[in-house]
Amino acid sequence: MSHVYQPVMIKALLEHDGKLDVNGIAKALSFYDLSQIEYYERVTHNMVGKVLRNHKVVKRDKNLYELNEYEVLSENEIKQIVDACEQKIDEYIEKRGNAIWAHRSKTRQAVSGTIRYEVLKRAKYRCELCGISAEEKALEVDHIVPKNLGGEDSINNYQALCYTCNAQKRDLDDTDFRDLSQLYDNRDHDCIFCNLSNHKLLYENNLSVAFYDSYPVSNFHMLVIPKRHANDYFELFQPEINSINEIIFKAKSELSKKDTSIKGFNIGVNNGIVAGQTVHHCHIHMIPRRDKDVSDPTGGVRNVFPGKGNYRK
Repeated sequence: MSHVYQPVMIKALLEHDGKLDVNGIAKALSFYDLSQIEYYERVTHNMVGKVLRNHKVVKRDKNLYELNEYEVLSENEIKQIVDACEQKIDEYIEKRGNAIWAHRSKTRQAVSGTIRYEVLKRAKYRCELCGISAEEKALEVDHIVPKNLGGEDSINNYQALCYTCNAQKRDLDDTDFRDLSQLYDNRDHDCIFCNLSNHKLLYENNLSVAFYDSYPVSNFHMLVIPKRHANDYFELFQPEINSINEIIFKAKSELSKKDTSIKGFNIGVNNGIVAGQTVHHCHIHMIPRRDKDVSDPTGGVRNVFPGKGNYRK
C-alpha cells in the first residue's frame, strides 16, 4: 500500500460489512485529516478508489464502493486485516507526521485557533466569496494576498473561504499582487490625509488610522482612513476594508463605554464630488448619535436629500 489513504479506505469498508458510499469513505479519510468532505470524495473517486479498483480490491457502483469477496472473509480475518490497516496508518503518521496532509494547505504554517476564530467570526461563519454557511460547507482561513507573493500572516490579510472557493481562487483571481507592497506605501504629498502631522491619531493598525473630524457634527465624530492614498471606498483593497472595520468596531465599543449617552452611530462614505466628497482620500465618517440630537432622525442617511428622510410621510 503506497499511501495512507488505501488502508483507511479498506478499514472503513471492513467496518461497514464491506460496503460504504463515497461520503462515508470521505468521512473516514477526514477522520485523520480534519478537512472538507467534498475534497475527500474527489480523492476517493480519482485517487484511492481508482487504485483499489485497478487492483481488483474494490468495485464501484456510482457512489457506492464494495470490497471484493468480503462475504468469504471470516470475523477473524476481518479483524486481522483491520489491525494491519491500523498498523500501516500508524506507521505512515509516525514516519511523516502532518506532512502527509501538507498538500491540503497553501502554507506550512498553521493559522492559530485564536486567529481562525476571529476570522470566521468576522465573516459571520460564511464564505466571503459565495456566502455559504459553515454549517453547509467547511470553511478555511485563506491569505487574501498569497504568501508567495508577499502576503502577511496578519488578521487583515485573512479571509474565510469554503473549500470550493479557495480551491478555485487561483484559477479565477488574475490580480497581479507583485507590486502590492509598494502600492500600500503610496502617498500623495498634496493630500491633507496623507500628511497627518496636525492630527492626533486615536487608533492605528498596519493599514489604517482614525482621528477626530476637524468639523464634527457631533461629539466624538471621527474619521477612519486607509494609510494608502485611495481616492474613494471603491479603490480599497480587501485587507484595507478589514483593517478599517477593525478600527470601527473597536472605536464603537470604547466610545459606547466612554459616553453612555451614545445610542447609535451613522457610518458613511462620500464617494465622488456629486456625493459631497471634498477631500479625495477615502474617509469613513463615524458619527455618534444621541437621543434628540435632531428633531426627527427617521431615515438617517436618506436625509442627504432634503425632505426625503422620513419615507413614512
